[in-house]
Amino acid sequence: MELNRRTVIAGAAAASIAATTLGGTAHATGGRKPVKTLFGKLADGTKVYSWSLENGGTRLKVLSWGGVVQSLEIPDRRGRYANVSAGFDNLEDYVAKTPYFGALIGRYGNRIGKGKFTLDGKNYQLSVNDGEQSLHGGTQGFDKRVWDVEPFTKGSDVGLHLYYTSVDGEMGYPGTLKTKVTYTLTRHGDWRIDYEATTDKATVVNLTSHVYWNLAGEGSGTIEDHELHIAGSRYTPTDAGLIPTGELAKVAGTPFDFTRAKPIGRDIRVSHPQLVTAKGFDHNWVLDKGITARPEHVATLRDPASGRSMKIATNEPGLQFYSGNFLDGTLTGPSGRTYRQGDALCLETQHFPDSPNKPKFPSTVLRPGQTYRTTTIHTFGC
Repeated sequence: MELNRRTVIAGAAAASIAATTLGGTAHATGGRKPVKTLFGKLADGTKVYSWSLENGGTRLKVLSWGGVVQSLEIPDRRGRYANVSAGFDNLEDYVAKTPYFGALIGRYGNRIGKGKFTLDGKNYQLSVNDGEQSLHGGTQGFDKRVWDVEPFTKGSDVGLHLYYTSVDGEMGYPGTLKTKVTYTLTRHGDWRIDYEATTDKATVVNLTSHVYWNLAGEGSGTIEDHELHIAGSRYTPTDAGLIPTGELAKVAGTPFDFTRAKPIGRDIRVSHPQLVTAKGFDHNWVLDKGITARPEHVATLRDPASGRSMKIATNEPGLQFYSGNFLDGTLTGPSGRTYRQGDALCLETQHFPDSPNKPKFPSTVLRPGQTYRTTTIHTFGC
C-alpha cells in the first residue's frame, strides 16, 4: 500500500522520539526558528554562514554564499530521510569547483548569446564565461556573492529573506538591481521561493534556482530511472552554443515529449541532433500555461524506488531541464561519492534563454518603477 506523506512523516516523528530515547539523532517535524552556524571563511576573511530550517517534515540548509541550498532532506515511503540535492560539505569546493550546485542564479539565469544585447538603442557587453556565451550572470554572478540573510517565522511558516544589491555595470549589466529572495518552508513541508527585484535603470533580469536533484538520495547514482512529467508541448531548440534558435518546436514525436510521465533514461540516448549537441537534455520547455498571475503546476519528478516525488508550480513561462550532462566524476559530494554524468538533474523555472536577443520571446526587461516578482513552489511527496 502506498503511504501518503502525512502518514510517513508521522511515522518518522515517532521514530525520532525513539531515536532520541536511545541516544540517536532526532528529526523534528515541527517548524522552528532557523539556526545559524559558521560554515567557513573566504580568502579575504569574510564569514559564510549556514542556516538550518525544519518544517512539515522537510529539512533545509542554506548558505549565505550564493544563497546555496546545501542540502534538502525529505523522507521516503518508509519514513527514511535522505538529502536529495547535490553539493559539497565545505566552502572551498563551492568557491573553486561548483557547477552552480544549489545556487541562486542572477542577474540572468541561463545563457545570453555572445554575452551581448541591445536595450533602448544601447549595446551592452556582458561577462562571457561559457565559450562565447554569458551563462548564469557571468564569471561573478549572484551564485558567487555573499548574501545578507534575515531569518523569520510567520504563523506556521519558517524561512529566510536573502538580500543582494548588484551595482550598475556589474558583469556588464545596466542599473543598480536590488534583489530580495525569500525561502519559505511551509507547515506542509513545501519549499517556496519568492523572487523580487527593482532597478534604477532599464535592465534585464531572470532569476532562478539551480538545485541538482536526485530523489533517491545524494550520491546514490543515476537519475535515469526517475520519472518526469513536464506540462510543455513545445521547447526551444538550440544551436551549437546552446543558444535558442528562436524556434518553438513541438515535442510530439521527439525525445523531448514529457507531456506524459516517462523515465528520463528512456530516450536520452536517442540519436537526435539536439541531444547529441547538448550531450543529453539541456533545454528550455515552453510551458503550456504561459505566464500566470499565480504559480501553477508545471512538472512532476518521481523516484519509483524510494517513492519520493516533487511537484513544481510556478508563474514563469519556461522550465530548463538539465540532465547533469557535464558531471564528469571529478566532484565529490558529502556522501564521499563522486558525481558522474546523469547523477543529478536540474529543473530551473525561468524566462527563456537569450530572451534579450529574441523579440518574440517573453520579455525580461525591468524598468525603474517596476518590481520583478516570480514564485516557484516545490511540493514533496512519498
